[in-house]
Amino acid sequence: MPRLVCLLALTILIAAHAVAPADEPPPPPRVELAPTGALRVAVFTGNPVIGGKNGATGELTGTTVTLGKALAAQAGVGFAPVEYTAVAKLMGDVKSGVWDVTVVAIDPTRRGVLDYAPAHLNVDLTYLVPPGSDIRSVADADKPGVNVAVAGGAATALLLQRMLKHAALTPAENELAAFDLVRNGKAQAYAQNRFMLLGLAERLSGARVLDDRFAAVELALALPKGRSAALMYVTNFVEQAKASGVVGRAIDDAGLRGVRVAPPGP
Repeated sequence: MPRLVCLLALTILIAAHAVAPADEPPPPPRVELAPTGALRVAVFTGNPVIGGKNGATGELTGTTVTLGKALAAQAGVGFAPVEYTAVAKLMGDVKSGVWDVTVVAIDPTRRGVLDYAPAHLNVDLTYLVPPGSDIRSVADADKPGVNVAVAGGAATALLLQRMLKHAALTPAENELAAFDLVRNGKAQAYAQNRFMLLGLAERLSGARVLDDRFAAVELALALPKGRSAALMYVTNFVEQAKASGVVGRAIDDAGLRGVRVAPPGP
């Protein structure tokens, strides 16, 4: 009888290990990742590389929506997009508990309130100039008397605050308002990512997008600071999404010219 009991105990132990192998991934940290039970994804629709909106249906679209849905599905929670038309407002809501994850450009000034997953998108930053402009290169734009239009709080504004030596920044409420500053002759250049500028140039006959760039921006999923378990989970998700082609397909589906999948993280 003792031998039978020992054999039974051994069988139960082996079965337990078969059901829960040591390399099984941990369950998603739902309390940190989606405290309301649904993943609230802040989607900035002012930059088409990040997100957009279907004018007919009102449905939010783009790479952030695609990745947000995939992340929510993997974590086993609902998907709840939250639209933002101005990045300054999105950043202003970081501590308000309105959203759980977003996509913004990686910038050191935001690390006080955000934690970033590895970048998943790379895109060049350059200038759009109006018809007849003498500005032919990025260097030409950084001269006295040149006003560079930017959306207030955008990564381009934060970056150029540190880079420009002679030109002046002229912030606007959002991206379209920044473009209007150039269109109305109140700024001599507009700074944004190349994809977005190429699209806007079609709205202003004779406008040009410069061939060179002043920087390359990295876009990443970001969480309000202090959610370490959720950040680790999102980090693993991003690396898998890049390796499996999910990010590449999201770029293709959105028709993003000049946007690249970021390389694997360190």
